[in-house]
Amino acid sequence: MFDKETLAVIFVGLMGLSVLMYAILDGYDLGVGMLLPLDNQQHADIMVASIGPFWDANETWLVLAIGLLLIAFPAAHSLTLKALYLPATFMLIGLILRGVAFDFRAKASFGHRPTWDKLFKLGSLFAALTQGYMLGMYVNGFDTSLSGYLFAMLSAIGVSCAYCFIGATWLVMKTEGELQLKSIKTAKRTLVIAFIGIATVSATNLLFNPDIYAKWFTFPNILFLMPIPIVCGALFALAFMLLKRLQKNPHTGAGFPFLLCILIFTLSFAGLGFSFFPYIVPNQLTIWQAVAAPEALNFLLYGAIVVVPTILMYTAYSYRVFWGKVQELRYY
Repeated sequence: MFDKETLAVIFVGLMGLSVLMYAILDGYDLGVGMLLPLDNQQHADIMVASIGPFWDANETWLVLAIGLLLIAFPAAHSLTLKALYLPATFMLIGLILRGVAFDFRAKASFGHRPTWDKLFKLGSLFAALTQGYMLGMYVNGFDTSLSGYLFAMLSAIGVSCAYCFIGATWLVMKTEGELQLKSIKTAKRTLVIAFIGIATVSATNLLFNPDIYAKWFTFPNILFLMPIPIVCGALFALAFMLLKRLQKNPHTGAGFPFLLCILIFTLSFAGLGFSFFPYIVPNQLTIWQAVAAPEALNFLLYGAIVVVPTILMYTAYSYRVFWGKVQELRYY
């Protein structure tokens, strides 16, 4: 039996893992959706086929993250969703629109397929923008001033560009020929925008939050924390160089930019997590104040021990089965 403090750390760790997995896995398929061309049906079909076996399962991590928040930190769940009710509604509309458009585009007549492609692209954009907006509002402690809304809008654009970046690197890895070369160019452009977005949001957060600034730049924390942005910047530079090399030889190392993008997402998330720990709602609730009764969480931990590894295993298995270059998506 674990005590309340230990359970809070365990469950916030599980929730953090779920959010990170969602940002990476559903992030790339949202990025592919936003990059979907409306003037090239063949490329659109290949791009949709590249995420076909995975996109629905990727959203499992979002369900798990929200479920863990509700079960383990009910007070934080109530406070967060109360503040983010409207953007969360738009996010769900976007995700539902994506799901409907994904299935209907395969069953509609050829003449109607472009309409469903537009809706799939729109749903992806809605979902990405609202997720970025919610992240911005969460980070600034649900500040409803003009500066708070501007920061949330900046975060919405930054997250959307980051999703486009990881989506483009996914296409570089999964496609061939003209589409792959086009994806390399897109990845280079979105890499630059994503880098500027992450740097701007991070700098703005440090500027307007003295507690986070102090946490990062006081000794000895600075010795352990400064490698995070330095390594992250180096990974951006390395990814850009690899993409330039792939323009000349796209047959070798096409998967490395995607792996580097995963590392960038992981380091960015680690930095964000450390900035706000132990708060689960910034400057309002710590994990120990919001955690549920230890009797209930000790019981639920047994389920988490089974569920989380199971999701990880079937996720890994599905990617192993469908690894390699994309094949034509078929419905039977």
